[in-house]
Amino acid sequence: MKRLPNFVQLKEVGPRDGLQNEKKWISTADKIAWINMLSESGVKEIEFTSFVNPKMIPALSDAREVGKQIKREPGVLYSALVPNMKGLEFALDAGIDAASVFMSASETHNQKNINKTIDATYPVLDKVIREAKQAGKLVTGYVSTVFDCPYEGKINPDQVLRVCENLFASGVDDLSLGDTIGTAVPTQVEQLLEVLMKHYPKEKLILHFHDTRGMAIANIMTAMHYGINRFDSTVGGLGGCPYAPGAAGNVATNDVLYLLHGLGIETGIEEKKIQDAGLFIQSKLGKILPSRSLAYFANAQ
Repeated sequence: MKRLPNFVQLKEVGPRDGLQNEKKWISTADKIAWINMLSESGVKEIEFTSFVNPKMIPALSDAREVGKQIKREPGVLYSALVPNMKGLEFALDAGIDAASVFMSASETHNQKNINKTIDATYPVLDKVIREAKQAGKLVTGYVSTVFDCPYEGKINPDQVLRVCENLFASGVDDLSLGDTIGTAVPTQVEQLLEVLMKHYPKEKLILHFHDTRGMAIANIMTAMHYGINRFDSTVGGLGGCPYAPGAAGNVATNDVLYLLHGLGIETGIEEKKIQDAGLFIQSKLGKILPSRSLAYFANAQ
């Protein structure tokens, strides 16, 4: 068994990937207060919103206001999802440090999510990536449905590799590989990493697990044994994909921290502050979030 990393970096994507699927409107002031809580927790990157068309994601229609009003903590990277040049223009105006572009490894999911074929998506993202880099911003490429697709079933790792090759050729700094519907098992993680790590160093790869079937923690353990030490997560286990029917939320930051700290792996994040941030957003949403660690913390109060 390979040695586990000494340090793991968690990217908090709750304000974007967590809230985008919520029906209840969270006020701009509450979003800002929540992000400020996250900024003080020790998290090194927060994806604070998405600059997609507000008609597509109404929950994040206040993206610019949020970006301009959050308190920026030194050492924290503030990123946002950017679909096209118009979105990049708004994102730069809001003061992003990094842009995230996105597409799918599955042709059908790409069509549902972006309304374009995979081949037609490359030129759009290529321009966004190059313009963002010219503006001095870091760029992460999200690749959705890298294991399973709600429409096409299992995805061949070579299919994922082709998408990765195109995004790296366009200049992304790293790639976040998404188990969008949360159905992957550890053997699928092994198979994909065996293919990708022949071409790219582990430092360029981030894993993004949803927890629909309860496999996210097991998949994170598997990825860590391959030397992966960067993961996306959301406070409380918020999230879901509007174009992936049945997908549950992301793996909960709270639960991942319990795992990592229990294993003696450093994160630089204060669990208590993450739990407080979880209780805050849970109260604003008016529902119990799926994080087991958050539930335990709440009951102990």
